[in-house]
Amino acid sequence: MASIASLDCIHIKGIRAYGYVGFLPEEQVLGQWFEVDLALWLDLTAASQSDDLTQTYDYSVDVPKIQHLIQTVRYSLLEKLADEIAAIALTSPRIEQVQVRLIKPNPPIPDFNGQIVVEITRSR
Repeated sequence: MASIASLDCIHIKGIRAYGYVGFLPEEQVLGQWFEVDLALWLDLTAASQSDDLTQTYDYSVDVPKIQHLIQTVRYSLLEKLADEIAAIALTSPRIEQVQVRLIKPNPPIPDFNGQIVVEITRSR
């Protein structure tokens, strides 16, 4: 495990997918858009010196997995979906810690035009 001092961060923002997560029955049937931002902490020293993809985190593998998860699961809570997204990122042995920001851009709340954001941090 890398020391905290040697951890760097990769940010992935704007992962979007249409899914069926929500407490209300219509959310489970009609669905809605979700967005995900990730912060991934890992040691990037070897990658920065070698210019070798195998020495870093290949996000092109996990982004489609996250989109597929959002598109196929039906959970009541955003917290559950956020935790499952974190688990995907932590399958990479290089990732020491992940922060997931799961955004519901248009929650079905009358007279509310804001967003709901669940943010969790998980470590290896």
